Amino acid sequence: MFSLPKKVLSTFALLLLWTVAPAHSRLPEFTDLAEKSAPAVVNISSVRVVSGENPMRQFFSPFQRRGGPFDDFFEQFERFFGDQAPARRSQSLGSGFIISSDGYIVTNNHVIRDATEITVNLLDSADSYKAEVVGRDAETDLALLKIEADRPLPVLEFGDSDQAKVGQWVVAIGNPFGLAHTVTAGIVSAKGRIIGSGPYDDFIQTDASINPGNSGGPLLDMRGRVIGINTAIVASGQGIGFAIPSNMARGIIAQLQENKMVQRGWLGVTIQDLDDNSARALGLTSTRGALIAEVIPDEPAAKAGLRSGDVVVSINGQTVVDSSSLLRVVAQQTPGESVKVEVMRQGKKQSFAVTLGTRDPERLAQRGVPSPSEDQETSLGISLRPIDEREARAMGMTRPQGLLVTAVEVESEAARADVRAGDIVMEANQQPVNSIDDFQRILREDAAEKGVVMLLIRRQAQTIFRTIPLE
Repeated sequence: MFSLPKKVLSTFALLLLWTVAPAHSRLPEFTDLAEKSAPAVVNISSVRVVSGENPMRQFFSPFQRRGGPFDDFFEQFERFFGDQAPARRSQSLGSGFIISSDGYIVTNNHVIRDATEITVNLLDSADSYKAEVVGRDAETDLALLKIEADRPLPVLEFGDSDQAKVGQWVVAIGNPFGLAHTVTAGIVSAKGRIIGSGPYDDFIQTDASINPGNSGGPLLDMRGRVIGINTAIVASGQGIGFAIPSNMARGIIAQLQENKMVQRGWLGVTIQDLDDNSARALGLTSTRGALIAEVIPDEPAAKAGLRSGDVVVSINGQTVVDSSSLLRVVAQQTPGESVKVEVMRQGKKQSFAVTLGTRDPERLAQRGVPSPSEDQETSLGISLRPIDEREARAMGMTRPQGLLVTAVEVESEAARADVRAGDIVMEANQQPVNSIDDFQRILREDAAEKGVVMLLIRRQAQTIFRTIPLE
């Protein structure tokens, strides 16, 4: 048998170690981070009281038709059995993290929404604590809880999400599928993601494994600082999760802690993105900025002299890239504050001093101005909006039809039924849907009676059905 001299073998071994060692030394170690951070991550269990339809009425519902021969029978039936079944308790699980030693806890609003009872469990204690809701903000899906513990609690600190770099290592800690204090690792995949969940979308995307139950838990940098709050996933995807940036969350949490509510600046305009044709018509060389479609009378922008057709390019020196960035920049300002608004008008830049008002989602709904978190979110846990002409053309349609699914709540029945962001809902229970009102009417009437809604969905080149049970 052929053998190499010992000197040659030794040299080869050294070369091998020299080649492998640098790559191995670059791999991160997560044990210390997990050990130090996990005690401040909590399990949140919330209980909702859900009223349902009487099961006997559901059994007979296929035979029931108003104006039919069995009207008298069903009138007697409903008088005897009633329309509603006894209320039942529905339980859901989520995550959160402690931000102060006296028991303030950050989580997602959807984790504790409509809860009648909230219980918090710590890693290092068998005790459970009842939590009270200090405040919540539906538009960013954040909530602040408070528990009363008999000792100082471990805490996590917010980091600077603006400094997070695409490709850097991050760690998520939470309770996926009820498996308490699970640690997963990955990288920041992208920043500034808009997924259609609300007016202030600006998510950190990560491939650290995030699953139902992780909602509300922290996304940590390698120093153990919270740079995001894990919030959403692509229901059928792998390695795609979204977290609210810490720099957005920090100010909102501070307002909730101080005032139990969030107040945002308000310009008093409706806006849209610029496309190439709009920019050309306005004499602009770029599509950057937010086009003012309407200036609401007697609101701050109108009082300052802004007009329909103005293109907002900056607020207090912060560049406005599109309509989403304008919403975020204005929302960060304090109501009553005077801000410098720069616009392009007839090809020239002009500046205006605008004293901001207070954004009121209820007032927006009454005016019919779109408020994504209020007007477009359905009880199924999906957010919908009509398709515009440009999108219809891009999808090969001769005219706009159907509703675009812009977001799917992680723990919803729609997610379990494999409804995905990007789907187009063409029909609900075999009835065409071209507006949010159409969809909500079908949910209230036909779907509520049957206990299910069957969606005809267009997904890329396929047409498929997805059936969602109603609670």
